[in-house]
Amino acid sequence: MNDEYALDSASNAAQSSGGFPFLDMGTSFIIGLAIGYFLKKFFKIMLLVLGLGLVVLFVLESKGVFHVDDQAISNGVSSGVDGFKHLFAMLKDRLTSMELTTGAGAVAGFFAGIKLG
Repeated sequence: MNDEYALDSASNAAQSSGGFPFLDMGTSFIIGLAIGYFLKKFFKIMLLVLGLGLVVLFVLESKGVFHVDDQAISNGVSSGVDGFKHLFAMLKDRLTSMELTTGAGAVAGFFAGIKLG
């Protein structure tokens, strides 16, 4: 009796999640998917804001409203690149500390999130 019920409930669970295959994946895949998705959305918004800011900055400089110090912009960009390098190193250390299957699932989820985002 219990074995039949377990088989029936397992087949019902498999049928109920038919349209969303990510529910059958592991937790690390789901976390990687979320990180990849939101990271891509964040980068898109950040690039839009930075691009619009640079356009406004150059227009105001050409109108003579203020003077832009190129060295300050260069220092800001280099500090941003350094921050991104530290983030990448932290993610790399985190993924290498995981087991092979967990890390592979997280990386696969991350790339799937980037693709979906």
